[in-house]
Amino acid sequence: MFKGTGVALVTPFDDQLQVNYKDLEKVVDHTINNGVDYLVVQGTTGESVTLKDDEKLDILRKVNELNRDKPVVLGIGGNDTDKVLRQIDRFSSESFDAVLSVCPYYNKPSQAGLINHFTLIAERSPRPVILYNVPGRTSVNLTAHAVSTLSHHPNIIGVKEASGNLNQAIEILKHSAEDFLLISGDDFLTLPLISLGASGVISVLANALTKEMCGIVNLALADNYEGARKILQSISQINDLMYLEGNPTGVKSLMELMGLCSGKVRPPLAEASTQLRKDIEKCYNDFK
Repeated sequence: MFKGTGVALVTPFDDQLQVNYKDLEKVVDHTINNGVDYLVVQGTTGESVTLKDDEKLDILRKVNELNRDKPVVLGIGGNDTDKVLRQIDRFSSESFDAVLSVCPYYNKPSQAGLINHFTLIAERSPRPVILYNVPGRTSVNLTAHAVSTLSHHPNIIGVKEASGNLNQAIEILKHSAEDFLLISGDDFLTLPLISLGASGVISVLANALTKEMCGIVNLALADNYEGARKILQSISQINDLMYLEGNPTGVKSLMELMGLCSGKVRPPLAEASTQLRKDIEKCYNDFK
């Protein structure tokens, strides 16, 4: 169900920074029409930390209304375990297929604390759980040993791995349960990770360049690494610009150029600077 390209959907906003559901419809249609395999709602790229619970519920329901038989992953995570468990309870009656849960940030728990946190989530969740390791954002790395330990829990099915450490990815694949999924959390490491045994990616860039990201993943999964590499090289300059001023600042600026949604983001993020917008526009026009 979660093999291939998942898209970490942005949350479009209007000029008053309210959720723009008309643009959300354009984004969902664009990604589905261009080949994504599943939808990820309210991940980091969806600015979940600045969304109110009622907004999160409305967004999930809207995505489900627009969806056309694609699996849906719902982001539910945080640094207060009890609060995460209560959010799982609140959303448990809604329609989705898995939970994506990020490592607790700021607290900097030990590996034992992380294992306990995710075990409690897996035992409470009515859907399978995908771990999300992104130490660049959380300041804590979920080690390969911790991931492999958690992989044997019957309700934990995979990890979105965004540490950037290929050796760690190898160790996860080597020691985890047989059917455990390693999912790339870094668009530009997806190709090498698939060559090692990853099942695909949960992608930021797929919000905009959906066809290209799906092409990289599908070709790599079919062992056509040369074809995947050519596409990867063609979008390398655009990808380099996506994170210079925060995520999803860059990808929303690109999507605004494409007519998919505005570049608005909620504080503390800021819209792309004039220079970044110019650079993204030039790269996009060169790519087209």
